[in-house]
Amino acid sequence: MAVAEAQLYAKVSNKPRGRSTSALLEPLLAKGFPAHIAQKALVATGQKSVEDAVKWLHSHCNDPSLEDPIPQEYALYLCPRGRLQSRLQDFWRESKRHCGKNRAHEVFPHVTLCDFFPCEDQKVELLYDILKQVGDSFSQSFPPSISLTLHASPSYLGFFIDDSQANVLKDLAVAFSSEASALADCHVKPSLKQFHLTLAHRFYPHHQKTLEQLAKCINPGEPCQWVAALYSRDMRFVHYQRLRALFQYKPQNIDELMINAGDLIYVDPRQQSEASESWVIGTSHRSGCRGFLPENYTEKAHESDTWVKHREYIFDTASRSFTKTEKVPTVKPSGEAHNLSMSRSATNVLSLQNAALRRGVLVMCHGERVDQVFGKSWLQQCLTADGKYYRADLNFPSSLPRQKDSMKQLECDPPLSCCGIFQSRLIGEALLDQEVTVSYVYSSPALCCVQTAQHVLQGLKLNQKVRIRVEPGLFEWTKWEASRAIPNFMTVTELVEASYSIDTSYRGNFPLSSLVPSESYEDYVSRSSGVIKHIISTCPCKGRGVILIVGHGSSLAPLTRALTGLPSRDSRDFAQMVQKIPSLGMCFCEEQKEENKWQMVNPPVKTLTHGANTAFNWRNTIMEE
Repeated sequence: MAVAEAQLYAKVSNKPRGRSTSALLEPLLAKGFPAHIAQKALVATGQKSVEDAVKWLHSHCNDPSLEDPIPQEYALYLCPRGRLQSRLQDFWRESKRHCGKNRAHEVFPHVTLCDFFPCEDQKVELLYDILKQVGDSFSQSFPPSISLTLHASPSYLGFFIDDSQANVLKDLAVAFSSEASALADCHVKPSLKQFHLTLAHRFYPHHQKTLEQLAKCINPGEPCQWVAALYSRDMRFVHYQRLRALFQYKPQNIDELMINAGDLIYVDPRQQSEASESWVIGTSHRSGCRGFLPENYTEKAHESDTWVKHREYIFDTASRSFTKTEKVPTVKPSGEAHNLSMSRSATNVLSLQNAALRRGVLVMCHGERVDQVFGKSWLQQCLTADGKYYRADLNFPSSLPRQKDSMKQLECDPPLSCCGIFQSRLIGEALLDQEVTVSYVYSSPALCCVQTAQHVLQGLKLNQKVRIRVEPGLFEWTKWEASRAIPNFMTVTELVEASYSIDTSYRGNFPLSSLVPSESYEDYVSRSSGVIKHIISTCPCKGRGVILIVGHGSSLAPLTRALTGLPSRDSRDFAQMVQKIPSLGMCFCEEQKEENKWQMVNPPVKTLTHGANTAFNWRNTIMEE
């Protein structure tokens, strides 16, 4: 047993058992479930219904920790409802899109009344009673409206609460803490510091002004109903990372984890040395089981996604209301506050904010190449005895572009596979659906990059309007070239003859002759920085369209970090990072008109994810004895 878990057991093993009077417990006992297991299921589902508890028990039938006495941890939050909540959600979404995720995105908008504290399962109902009693006693003194003042610093942005009103909230938190400590045998710590509602926390300093501008779109005087809500979390996984499964995965081996789309997974970063590359070891929030799972089947989840909402007290100056069952949830299962009606005024204000943004730069890795599927000897697999190309597999392209020299030069400059062509066109169609206007296209001289740019433009229906500018400086780090020589790329003339939409008037910033084999990492970063600066200075500032750059997996970090003013990554981490970038992985930067600075935001479309499809020989598979 881990030391941390042993300490958790020690906290609860010698405590006397209380007695639950829950009306939901008897039906579970009648079904044959032991009392402590039934109580655990009820707490894990927020004591909403017998059906929810039974479903939880069935899904946790193989949970090795089902008998563990470790309790849940609880916290009391003050959460806004109504139009203010809607404005805050607008900010949450837009700040994430423009500046990326920061620490505040882990939890929904709230004011902390009491920090997390453990409470044994059989005493949780006492917390419900205490919340109602304390709420009733403060219902008349609770402020009719709470004054919020915006406060900003290089690492924090949020609303501070007026002192006189904050004092009432502090008294409320102290009263709940005292009652819970006395009646439920809990050690509850009320929040007594400056009361605040966090908007952004631990963000890059150069994002501060953008975040402030978005925050000013929130009117803190909007109508709002405040709710004191009780949440719980599994204290064993407090310091774990959380992932959400994007797809179902059925185990192929006994040590692998079964996951369904939407499942939440706890991952301990300290235990990942046991997993092979592209795999992680995780514990399922749904089933409690532990095992290996493919990392690319998941995405990062928020901290509050795994929390359970229990009871809430709604403060209303006109009437008192205590909700024991949440018929109209104000919080999604993911833990994010939810309001079905979107405020038009807030949306319009944020749209004006977006209009202030000028150019965008979309840096994209090329699509799937044939050598990534069939290996470095791919060309040998599809040449006849007399040297003619034929399609040995449906994922080979139907034809190869004609070249003056031998086709063998394509071994070092491989084309896209058929799946790569499909991927590229699909990305273009998705960009078209999102009404993304691409004004300029730059491509590495590698054939796979030119083809990717061509098919993205076809998906955008711009292949007759926008020409591809072939920029040799966008070629990948030459140290990774297996041949230790610069490939013999197709010339601009050959590309035009092969019907690619090439800008023949463009002269690259970095001549092809300047590429040297096995360049140092510092030289590659310097080359990338020079190229992105040249591209930005070449494209008109008044253009509001997107500059599309098609390069390699190694292109994304040095180009975008140079553009946003971030330092280059350490060379020791660079190779490991590049291995995680899939075909058509992309990064997006936007320029701020007020600052003439660039910042990283979410790409306008999602990355395409798909599984492997191995070669199939019916004779060897079906007919073998």
